[in-house]
Amino acid sequence: MAPLMVSCAQQPPPDEALMLIKKNWIGFVFAFLLPVVVVLMWWGAFNHTDIRETRSAPLYYAYQDFYGNLADLPDLQDKVRFQLMSQQVQPERPIVVLYTDPRSTKKDEQHAHVGYLIAAGAAVKQPLQTAALPARDVLRATVKASLQLAPGMAYQALFNYLKPQGKDIRLPTVEIYTPGTSINQMGTLTVDMPD
Repeated sequence: MAPLMVSCAQQPPPDEALMLIKKNWIGFVFAFLLPVVVVLMWWGAFNHTDIRETRSAPLYYAYQDFYGNLADLPDLQDKVRFQLMSQQVQPERPIVVLYTDPRSTKKDEQHAHVGYLIAAGAAVKQPLQTAALPARDVLRATVKASLQLAPGMAYQALFNYLKPQGKDIRLPTVEIYTPGTSINQMGTLTVDMPD
């Protein structure tokens, strides 16, 4: 019986392999990096955050108290929206009033009001509560980006603005997200910090 011979394709020498990579780097960029950059651009990751001192409008909102990891806020926001709709109260834009600093507060102790702006004077039933915020002077950060990226961008811009003045972010902050009008348009997040 003749021995079985298996032929293996020869591996190119290391220098030749490096040359192949150098020749094909444009293909790599178009196949892998370009789609990632395009998605980040669409989500607004490279958008500028505007910081300015202004006076906020008075706000009236329905909310539930939240204690826990801020990553869980969207779940509660959906529940508040459902409860408002079941009570025939029209929810407007989503609002989060943040009372604890996530940089220094344990995840399970973070506190916020999570809800929606509603018409002034609209009545809601338990488990929802209502609150009103008067017009006030604020330092406002505004960024057009996806809801997943916008908070980090806004708070980083506030921090960068305040740091040269020897100041830090003050709480409570008020976050209001205005959704885009189409699938191709990102929404706008405003974060108002007490001035």
